[in-house]
Formats: sequence, C-alpha cells, structure tokens
Amino acid sequence: MKRLIVGLLATLISATSYGQAAPVSQWQCDMMKKNKVLNSGSPVGCDRLSKVDFDFVNFKGETQQGNMIVLDVIAPSVEQIFLVLKQRNFPLHSARLMREFNGDDNASMEANNSSAFNARPITGGGGWSKHAYGVAIDINPVQNPFLEFDSNGTITVKPSQSATSYVNRTRFRARNDIERRGMAEDVVELFAHHGFMIWGGDWNSPIDTQHFEVGSRKFVNQLLSKTKPEAKLLFERYVESYRQCFNQNKGEGAEKARAICAKKTVGTF
Repeated sequence: MKRLIVGLLATLISATSYGQAAPVSQWQCDMMKKNKVLNSGSPVGCDRLSKVDFDFVNFKGETQQGNMIVLDVIAPSVEQIFLVLKQRNFPLHSARLMREFNGDDNASMEANNSSAFNARPITGGGGWSKHAYGVAIDINPVQNPFLEFDSNGTITVKPSQSATSYVNRTRFRARNDIERRGMAEDVVELFAHHGFMIWGGDWNSPIDTQHFEVGSRKFVNQLLSKTKPEAKLLFERYVESYRQCFNQNKGEGAEKARAICAKKTVGTF
C-alpha cells in the first residue's frame, strides 16, 4: 500500500505544471549586467526583480521549461498566466532570458522568443520601455509581429519572417481551415485578468501584437516607489478592480468587457 501511495504521489507531481518565482540571485544580476540586459541607468535594479520558471507546451506538443524576469510584485501573476497557458495547450516557441541574446530585442524576435525584462528604450522612440521596468511580456513574436509605420506609409514588420504569414490576423488559414496557433488574440483576456491590461494589438501605431504590459507609467512608478508589501497590495487592488468590472460587464461579451474594464482600471490607477 505504501508503494502504491508513493507511486500515485509521484504521478501527480509529474503531471503538475512546474512554476515558481524567486528573487534574482547575485549571479543572475551579474550576468544581466555582463550581457547588456541591465545597466547602471536602468529604472529597476535587481533588488526588485524576480525570476519566474515555468513549464510550457511548444508547437510540437512537447513540454519545455521557460524563464522570465519580471518586477517582484507581479511575479505571482506571471506564474499564473503561464500555468493557464500550459493548461490550455497554448504553444510557445521558446521562453529564454534576454541575457542569451545580449539584450538584443531584434535577435530575440527573430528567434521567436517570448521574453520580459530588458532594460532598453521604447522601440522607435525615447524613454524607457515597460520591459525596462519588468512589467511587460512579449509572446511568440513570429505569430504576433510588431508593425511600425513611417510618415510615407511604409510598414516595417518585425520579425521579418512574419511579413508573409501573420500580418493578416485571421485565425484560420484560407486553405483547409487550418487553425493558426500561438496568436495573442486567444489570450488577451487571460493577460488582462492577471494585470496585463494593455495589449499592443489595440494600438494604432505602432501595432505590437506580441506585447502585453501593466498599467500606466504613473501606476508602475507607484509600484516602484512603495515598499514591496505596499506595492503588492496596490497591485492586488488594481487586478481586483478589473475583475469586478469584468464580471459586471461580461454580459456585453468578453472582448467588449475587457476593453471597457481595461480602460477604466488603467485610467483609475
């Protein structure tokens, strides 16, 4: 009987999705500095960053382990997001830390890598990206490209391999109704439900379908200015405000409720 119980427990453990968050170690911090992911001018230091390890399903249906570094108080929400993604069999190509790409966002996108923290400026603009605060996540860049428009109407697609495949956001391919998997539209509400209420696919210019981020810059700066316990409570209130609003408006349909409540919550906080 004892062997049977041990065997059952082992089966349950192996079937359970792996996921955990821990503070960034000194070695990890040094590696980020060495590999151009973190520098002395960054708005967030290692003392406010956490590394989240999780399981995900790749496009072949295989289980792999991924990692992301995010702001400490949002790490539990990030754990939950990737737990649900695995439960839904939502595929990711890879989820490797930005130090493996020397902080090069273009290289990470070309590798179809899902990523989070990277102390870099906004693409095509000034100021720090939300990635530099650890409050933004990009998923499956090939399936969810970044589109930039210049004044002459020229469109730049990143990564370049997406240009002939995923600029058109139709869920099914024209031939044989083959479902296209890994597209962000399938998980926008999930990210919003856990605090990532701003989706780059809603933007007019640029259009950044891979990108999810937390709140306004004012709200993010509030999270950074408070102690960790205070910031945790503030983030929890922010998330709960969205969820209450969504439950009150879900009769309008999930997409409309998300749009209403994301705008309201981000505006309030």
